[in-house]
Amino acid sequence: MGYEPRTQAIYQITNRQSISVEPPTRLEDLWAADVFSLSKMKKCLPKAVFKSLKKTIQTGEQLDVSIADMVASAMKDWAISRGASYYAHVFYPMTNATAEKHDGFVSIQGDGSAISEFAGKLLVQGEPDGSSFPNGGIRSTFEARGYTAWDVTSPAYLMETDNGVTLCIPTVFVSWTGEALDKKTPLLRSIAAMNKAATRVLKLLGHSDVAPVNSSCGPEQEYFLVDAHFANSRPDLLLAGRTLFGKPPAKGQQFDDHYFGAIPERVQVFMQDVEKKMYRLGIPAKTRHNEVAPGQFEIAPIFEAANVASDHQQLIMTLLRQTAKKHGFVCLLHEKPFAGINGSGKHVNWSVGNATQGNLLDPGDSPHENAQFLVFCAAVIRGVHKYGPLMRAVIANASNDHRLGANEAPPAIMSVYLGSQLEELFNQIANGEISYNYSHKGKLEFGVDTLPPLSKDAGDRNRTSPFAFTGNRFEFRAVGSSQSVSGPLIVLNTMLADSLTWIGDLLESELGKEVELNTAILSVLKEVMQKHGAVIFGGDGYSAEWHKMAVEERGLLNLPTTADALPYLKEKYIEELFEKTGVLSPVELESRYEVYSEQYILSIEVEAKLVIDIAKTAIYPAAMRHLADISNTIARLEEMGIKLDPDNLKKVAELTNSMMSKVSKLSAVLPKKDFANLKEHMQYCAGTIRPLMEDIREDADALEGEVADDLWPLPTYQEMLFIK
Repeated sequence: MGYEPRTQAIYQITNRQSISVEPPTRLEDLWAADVFSLSKMKKCLPKAVFKSLKKTIQTGEQLDVSIADMVASAMKDWAISRGASYYAHVFYPMTNATAEKHDGFVSIQGDGSAISEFAGKLLVQGEPDGSSFPNGGIRSTFEARGYTAWDVTSPAYLMETDNGVTLCIPTVFVSWTGEALDKKTPLLRSIAAMNKAATRVLKLLGHSDVAPVNSSCGPEQEYFLVDAHFANSRPDLLLAGRTLFGKPPAKGQQFDDHYFGAIPERVQVFMQDVEKKMYRLGIPAKTRHNEVAPGQFEIAPIFEAANVASDHQQLIMTLLRQTAKKHGFVCLLHEKPFAGINGSGKHVNWSVGNATQGNLLDPGDSPHENAQFLVFCAAVIRGVHKYGPLMRAVIANASNDHRLGANEAPPAIMSVYLGSQLEELFNQIANGEISYNYSHKGKLEFGVDTLPPLSKDAGDRNRTSPFAFTGNRFEFRAVGSSQSVSGPLIVLNTMLADSLTWIGDLLESELGKEVELNTAILSVLKEVMQKHGAVIFGGDGYSAEWHKMAVEERGLLNLPTTADALPYLKEKYIEELFEKTGVLSPVELESRYEVYSEQYILSIEVEAKLVIDIAKTAIYPAAMRHLADISNTIARLEEMGIKLDPDNLKKVAELTNSMMSKVSKLSAVLPKKDFANLKEHMQYCAGTIRPLMEDIREDADALEGEVADDLWPLPTYQEMLFIK
């Protein structure tokens, strides 16, 4: 009977023994305990070596390889003292996942004895087999050589599991011919390009002392937790990460009672376990809470340098999944694991700054007088307007398509929200003058003597904007929960570098006319607004009026699917952007188009195969058993002179026939392979395969509401979302 595994799962969950919680440890004792940090390096390295290494980390100067042996020896001794016997070069291929190759410290001597050894050349460079990683045609299948190279700016750390301790060393991953096969290499290049352009503009603005400019990132990670007993009974969750079938429960999120509600006890124990591991790895977890949908939660760290934040974000996803298993959960990072309720995003909070000028996107109390902020904010506006399709492409995948444009996520039209204060200010700039007549901060009075007045921001937040200014940073809200933050950061850094270069050229031209600096700045800002101000929008991003206005009046693009968005990676102006900034060569960019297109196609095909299998082998048999039981009962009752209404019987039969007819259609169209190119194949997946899958689901979900519950083979939404 289909119901038996479900009842067993419910029994196991409701009778589960609580995991004991260890007494809390002082943060100071936990923090970065498993990280080979600067403080640990200082204790175990010669002063000159430490000084050289620290300079490379803090200023970005080239590593002095002559110190590699001493650093490697100290790193090895520290790791071995903590129980490690293996080290791993950790890298990030074009899969949104983490890859690692483990090697032992063991070295066999001539007399047959063994010693622990870790030479500088092994620290600096590794050679994993690159044949099975996505490369997008950069090399032939038989060309397997790939290299990893130590990224000294991201600290090494210890990863401890039940199976032991491993020293993990963040690295880049490149091909034998030097092309980037990973996400870290172009991220580091984008930071360098942005630093170069930003430094030039800051000097044009009158600064003589300019420290290296870096971008920073604070990603918010949303996720779902489902008990493993339920998840393991759902082939779609196990293989696709989302439910391909499932009738919405009577109660979902309509009462808004889950958001910021009391965290379930079992979930809080899980969260505390995750956070303890994060703190040991130096990941600054700051916030945890219930999200909007039942079974959905969020964790958010404090801002860090973009490269380190990207590495830490990969670790967060790994820790969430690993720790969930220990607590009897499956952690779902898919953007839309359940239909009918909010999906999950990964809001990328992004800013730029340095040690001498501070946060370059902080308007201060008087933004109209903050020329530095206005110039950098204008550069962002230009970048989003010119490269909006690229921003959409970099967050495009099959899973995020289910989320974008729905009522819990921004639309697929890239626009910029500035808030009322800054929007008014930039509109004044577009008209050629800046006045004091715009929104200012205020105070909120409650009318209750015991409550203090609160500071009121000059502008509200807009949750329908894909790219919103939130006080001293921009929040890229369209990024998906399963995605690496490297891709979005690469694009944001690169488009900012391009815009700052363009602004720098204009400023130099204006200053060459011997005009005052403020006059030159205002002239440049006015030109930015006249050419690119159409991307600024502060209204309802979900409204039909905005969609019509954005496309027809402002010339913005609406790219609802990955099949629509990814081809923009092949546009000439996108290729020129990456080539002139040195972030991606044309070959490297083409490889990413190939890889991401193939991943989209494969994701749709896997889901389609699962839909066919589950419909045929689980749902259809359940419906047939239901029909047999009901028809036999009706026949027996009619022999007794009792007549029952056969409407349920007819409805189930009609839905079953309809579902299986659509399954046959999907089975027939799925094998098609004769496509002229990847774009055509993606459009076929988006326009033919996905609609058929959705049609099958419509019938199957209707059947779930008609078939006897004790026959239904799949754990239901009600069970998965509400039984913890």
